[in-house]
Amino acid sequence: MSISMENIGIIAGGGQFPELFIKAAKKAGRRVVLIAHKGETSESVAKAADAVCWIKLGQLGKLLSFFKAQGVKETVFLGTITKTKIFRDILPDFKALTLWNKIDRKQDDAILRAIAGAIEAEGIAVLESTLYLQDLLFPAGILTKAKPNKQQRLDIEFGWQNARAIGALDIGQCVVVRNCTVLAVEAIEGTDAAILRGGELAKEKCVVVKVKKPGQDFRFDLPATGHATITTLKNVKGAVLAVEAGQSLLFDREKMVAEANSAGIVVVGVRENDDGTLEIG
Repeated sequence: MSISMENIGIIAGGGQFPELFIKAAKKAGRRVVLIAHKGETSESVAKAADAVCWIKLGQLGKLLSFFKAQGVKETVFLGTITKTKIFRDILPDFKALTLWNKIDRKQDDAILRAIAGAIEAEGIAVLESTLYLQDLLFPAGILTKAKPNKQQRLDIEFGWQNARAIGALDIGQCVVVRNCTVLAVEAIEGTDAAILRGGELAKEKCVVVKVKKPGQDFRFDLPATGHATITTLKNVKGAVLAVEAGQSLLFDREKMVAEANSAGIVVVGVRENDDGTLEIG
């Protein structure tokens, strides 16, 4: 078949991000070629694409063959993959297994960069996941009626430093704190599980801080929050969600803010200045 630069590939996980991207890409005149992961990507996402191939986690060769057959020259990584599946439900083909054995550190950034490198080596450019969806970036300032008090501002600053540190180690992007004490650090289990662990220890009024990793690659694994994050925080009687503005994704903004307001939770987009000081709002 003839190659069309209008094609764009999507390597999709779970969540609503892939479907939002498909709508925006089609509006921009792109033909969407989708790689859907079994057990992660929803049927509604698959139906929205122009062409789809279902794969199991680890079928890199099948992914590349499908993209080549469809004339894909550009692709994006979108959506979530349950990270604990690297210990189960993975079916690596020969190409993926060869790549896996070359990765020394089996952590998010190293794995994703290696996969992106393998895809680009086949002549397929990996683009930023925010292409067409800049409006989903977390805004700066206080989004809710409630504002952080003096202690909560101290907790945000304290949590920020610690979240940056674990990000530099490629452990996670989120910490849960109270009274300048780290209660939980996000690792492979994800943000919601970290909030539940930290919230249980705090008993109430915990502060959740989520930031990008130093040198964050906008092509994949951007921090993301949404309505579900607030629901989890409300369940542990948490007080604050502070997220790095312009460097993370925000889903279901209106619904998220409405629930935060009803629960008295502070939601704030924080910016870091060049001198390291924070603009909390």
